[in-house]
Amino acid sequence: MGEFEGLVAAHRRELLAHCYRMLGSIQDAEDALQEALLGAWRGWSGFEGRSSARAWLYRICTNACLRLLSRRPRRMLSPEHGPALKQTADLGQPVPGPIWLEPWPGEAPEAANESDPESDYLRRESVELAFVAALRHLPGTQRAVLILREALEFPAGEVAELLDTTPASVNSALQRARKAMAERVPATSQRAELDALGEAGRRELVDAFVGAWERGDVEALTALLAEDARFTMPPLPAWFDGRADVAMFMRERLFTTPWKLRAITVNGQPGFACYQDGKLGAINALTIRDGRIAEISGFVDPALHRYFEAE
Repeated sequence: MGEFEGLVAAHRRELLAHCYRMLGSIQDAEDALQEALLGAWRGWSGFEGRSSARAWLYRICTNACLRLLSRRPRRMLSPEHGPALKQTADLGQPVPGPIWLEPWPGEAPEAANESDPESDYLRRESVELAFVAALRHLPGTQRAVLILREALEFPAGEVAELLDTTPASVNSALQRARKAMAERVPATSQRAELDALGEAGRRELVDAFVGAWERGDVEALTALLAEDARFTMPPLPAWFDGRADVAMFMRERLFTTPWKLRAITVNGQPGFACYQDGKLGAINALTIRDGRIAEISGFVDPALHRYFEAE
């Protein structure tokens, strides 16, 4: 089985990213990929090479994701769970279960043997939080078609084979998916926002954020925020909407204990592993708009932290 193991090793990371896009959860993505690879191993002896081995693996993974989607509620964002808080005394109890959108560690992986810069750019955008959040609103098949055609650039005929349908059905599903996504995804991607800042601007923003956070300097942090900035922290249901209320939360609750931050990448966006007393307490991702921070997406579920310890 050395040939199969080599095939899986070459494609595992990109297959995991595919499952994450489909499911909006790194934990569900691992489960789906494990199920898919077990099925692929069992069927390897019968693989006849009518398609590429990579396409064959994507077919098995996509079907595993579609089965899991049929058994799971749609992953949600904090504003979909309830209204923003106007006080900080009670942040609520963590809401358990597979219901929250989860972060992706790092950038989107390159496909094996892929060196096209434009294709790499599309893949990077396709793991951004806003893109993955918008995907949740598509039916499973439309979701698969959009990812396979747009993010991974499979030809329509090959996608039709993967999904046991026709090229005409694939093209129709793609048109509907594009229309739905256009209504939900910001006009400017995070990749474009970061490119507009430039390397020096990104470094300046990250350094300013880390310094202010570690000092507990609410005024300095507030100066980095957009007027309509949000702060979310699933699985806690609490979230805050607007610069003034985010500053209130920071002032009254966030900095009662000192923090140390390590800059990382989350969903291809600037992020931070946030430590208290030497223990990882939160993963934060920043969403940038016009050079300011439009959202701090905090993820405080300890089950997610293992994915970012080495990120």
